[in-house]
Order: sequence, then C-alpha cells, then structure tokens
Amino acid sequence: MRAYWKTACAVLVFGWLCLCCTASAVAQGHDVDVALVADPNIPVSNLTLAEVRKVFRGERQYWNTNLAVVLLIRAPVARERDVVLKIIYQMSESQFKQFWIAKIFRAESASAPKVVYSNDMANELVTAIPGAIAFVDARDVRPGTKVIRVDGHLPGEAGYPLR
Repeated sequence: MRAYWKTACAVLVFGWLCLCCTASAVAQGHDVDVALVADPNIPVSNLTLAEVRKVFRGERQYWNTNLAVVLLIRAPVARERDVVLKIIYQMSESQFKQFWIAKIFRAESASAPKVVYSNDMANELVTAIPGAIAFVDARDVRPGTKVIRVDGHLPGEAGYPLR
C-alpha cells in the first residue's frame, strides 16, 4: 500500500510540474511577435498596418494584375489568430465569422481566408500557393521564407506592431 501512495504522489507532482511548465510557456509566448510571411513572388516587402488590414479584410484582392491575394489564417484558439483578430481585424471571433459571411453573401469575396492548422502548414502553403500570405509565430519562420515588414519593422525590432 505504501508503494501505491508513493507512486500516486509522484504522478501528482509530475502532473503539477507539467502544468506549471505549460502555463509558463504559454505566458512567455504572449511576448513573441507574429510574423507576416508570404509567397516569395509577391511584389511587396513592406506594408503599413493599414495596408495589412486592407489585405486581410479582402479590400485588396490582387498583388498585381496576374497575382491574386490568397489569405491564410490560423484556426481558432491559435495565439496567432488571436493577435490577428485583435490587431488587424479589431473583431471578436464571432464578429470575424459574421464579417466573412456577409462579405461572401454580398459577393465582395469568393471565399473567406483559408484555415491553416499549424505554423508549419502556413509556412508550407505560403511557398506553395502563388499570392499566399499568412501569420506565423516569429520563432517558427523558416530560413528563406519571405517575411514582410510591417510599418518598416521586422519581428523582434522595436516598434513592430504584431505581438
């Protein structure tokens, strides 16, 4: 019986430590910038925050006459999505969904942004889909990926607005 309690206590302590470490990692993640990554062939390397809003609200639908904008956004509950909803869209999750339903209903857009389920998926798709643009955790940007400056700043620089 004593061995049982020793094991049970060890499992509880281990679980508590895991929970604390996870909470700490989540808390630290709030200070991480969210990078704007894109198809290397899009003809922009810097956008103002207002221009980013226009792109992600579907107000700018083409990079140039031959290249359509393809929006990729993380699935609900992802921190990157929360940052985009708060800073770019300035909407709640339900307002965001209603915004795109109305936009499609009015034929202002053919579809809502494509949902991606991980930063890896976003990284893969921006290099595979012409005109694609997405947000990823700055720590997950792959070497060689095109990172768009926002208001002249890259993630990690002072004044970068997406965090």
